[in-house]
Amino acid sequence: MSGWVFHAPFIHALPGFNLCAVWERTKDLAKQQYPDVRTYRTLEEMLADEAVELVVVNTPNATHFTYAKKALQAGKHVVVEKPFTVTMQEATELAALAQQEQRLLSVFQNRRWDSDFLTVQQIVNSKALGEIVEAELHYDRYKPELSPKLHKETPGPGTGLVYDLGSHLIDQALLLFGMPQAVFADLSIMRPGSQVDDYMEILLYYPAMRVRIKSGYLIREPLPAFVLHGTNGSFLKPRADIQEDSLQQHKVPGTAGWGVEPASARGLLHTEKDGQVVREHVDTLPGNYGCYYELLYKAIRNHAPLPVTPEQAVQVITIIEKAYQSNREKRVVEV
Repeated sequence: MSGWVFHAPFIHALPGFNLCAVWERTKDLAKQQYPDVRTYRTLEEMLADEAVELVVVNTPNATHFTYAKKALQAGKHVVVEKPFTVTMQEATELAALAQQEQRLLSVFQNRRWDSDFLTVQQIVNSKALGEIVEAELHYDRYKPELSPKLHKETPGPGTGLVYDLGSHLIDQALLLFGMPQAVFADLSIMRPGSQVDDYMEILLYYPAMRVRIKSGYLIREPLPAFVLHGTNGSFLKPRADIQEDSLQQHKVPGTAGWGVEPASARGLLHTEKDGQVVREHVDTLPGNYGCYYELLYKAIRNHAPLPVTPEQAVQVITIIEKAYQSNREKRVVEV
């Protein structure tokens, strides 16, 4: 799903990219939608193709490290789906290898370009709330049934909600507020029959602020996805980005209305402006996952900054590891 929904449409549509090859072990699904693509049956065959400059690793989580390492050693630039790796040790090793091989390495944190998050980021950067003292980031779903993808429901390295949706929320929190001083986490299994964590509440400690990250699969009526409180006021925003649904419907990125939320999903700003208390809705910025690949192109061709750096990817995995440590030891863990 990651390949045909989140990556191939943008690589195919954006100038500067050519969707060249796909590794499919037994099927030919890619050719049905992209007739000119080359299909390889092994990773080694694809990595031997000199025409391939950039490899996107979007396989099950536990394989990210091995495949990304092979691609870097083959002289390719690499994009890794979230989560970057399973452990901090793997993450730091990949970052060092990319530097050694003089190749670019990035993680596809597409939720940085969700319409709702872009709007929240604008509110934080504008200081409309004064100094932020408390924030909550939610990713709520109602999915009581287990995933048909066995690798997602089988206990093992890199499985569970924290590595899945948690990777997005942690990345967003760190982008907004930087690395915390400490972490406390409560992780659990809520769905009948589930064997992997499907509920999480992670508290990030900052000197004068607390950030709560929360997600679960048994939330039929979701709370606002973003709740920010500052010294001047508050901002509440529901999760309403439409891009994933658009991509699932095979809509072409960049067409008219791309990433534009319904007006009913606007955020609520309750704060002070010029000494006056205001309570008003804020127009949502349009989302655009294509920005990730546009910035990546500039990084490869023009040596511009990466859209997501290996250092940022390492930080996310660091918080994930600290969260699991906190849950095991039932205590606050310093970062």
